Amino acid sequence: MSPPLVFIVGGTGAQGIPIVKSLVEDGSYSVRILTRDTSSKRAMELQALSPSNVSLVSGTFFSEDDLRAGFHGADYAFINIDGFNSGEKAEIFWTMRAYELALEEGVKFYVHGNLDFVYKKSGYKPEFRTGHYDGKGRAGEWILDQAKHNTQMGAALFTTGPYIQMAISKNTPFQPVVEDGVVIWRVPIGQGAAAHVDLDDCGHYVRWMLDNQTQSNGKDLEVAIDMINYDDMAKAFTKVTGKPARYEPVDLDTWWKTGPMARAAGFSSGYGVALDDPSAVTIRENFTGFLKMWEASVGNKGLIQRDFDLLDKIHPTRTKSAEEWLRKEEKRGVEAGLGSLWERVNDLKLLLKNQEDGSRFREETSSKI
Repeated sequence: MSPPLVFIVGGTGAQGIPIVKSLVEDGSYSVRILTRDTSSKRAMELQALSPSNVSLVSGTFFSEDDLRAGFHGADYAFINIDGFNSGEKAEIFWTMRAYELALEEGVKFYVHGNLDFVYKKSGYKPEFRTGHYDGKGRAGEWILDQAKHNTQMGAALFTTGPYIQMAISKNTPFQPVVEDGVVIWRVPIGQGAAAHVDLDDCGHYVRWMLDNQTQSNGKDLEVAIDMINYDDMAKAFTKVTGKPARYEPVDLDTWWKTGPMARAAGFSSGYGVALDDPSAVTIRENFTGFLKMWEASVGNKGLIQRDFDLLDKIHPTRTKSAEEWLRKEEKRGVEAGLGSLWERVNDLKLLLKNQEDGSRFREETSSKI
């Protein structure tokens, strides 16, 4: 008997890769991954995991025909639309349309890759508007409401946050610098804390949701390692590596002039959305709300919170602290030939697929002007 088929949008992204691995590693599920380039390095690596249980289909979530074909014959779906590709306006439409097409095609259970609807959680305070969070969160609430009114397809939200891998990667809001032999994180969140997520845990959570559909149906599973303060991050880095590190809070104006995203501040946050589109926001506008969100999330009592007792029950061996993740990553990096943490912060690499895609988009656009 063939294993259940899961149609996946976002499978070649940073979050999608461990989810695919978790679903196919023991043969319990097969996956069909929608990708614009079936010959890309990421796509080919995923197919090599299990040639009989991983199939790649060429297409885009901007196409009803491609989505319909992807859902056709699938038992379940995990849909994580790239909001930086689409922009907030198109992400809301295509998220809703994808859900409707899944219903049409007879999908039995649907997981929406989600982020906190921070604008709503703040009481609709404009300083917290974060397009790539609000687009997902707004559409996610719509999905759960729709699911109350139909019985043919269950649905759940998988709400993540900034990946902890961003703390040692290039061109992220949490990028460190090394100055005079000291690792420094200059992040404008004061004594706030980020709901950092370990990518390796994502596969376990989504697998649990599909394995336990009765429990997860209608639920919003909000995950994180912990609410991580960057004083704690720096101390943990020194403890694990023996190298000096510190956190230097900066104000937003300074960060936008000198920080890792300063040169891109005026670009459209949706790299496929022109700035003259009335719905467009700049990277500065979008990520100012993002950073204010974490500044207002002190401990686990602020704006963004998580139920860590629940997460412990679902995933008892999950990563639970910055120090634990750094120790694991130090070991993994050395064994994989990536180098020690110290070597890696001195030679930062890109993490996110949308960064790669966005760079290509801007290069292609510039060449045509």
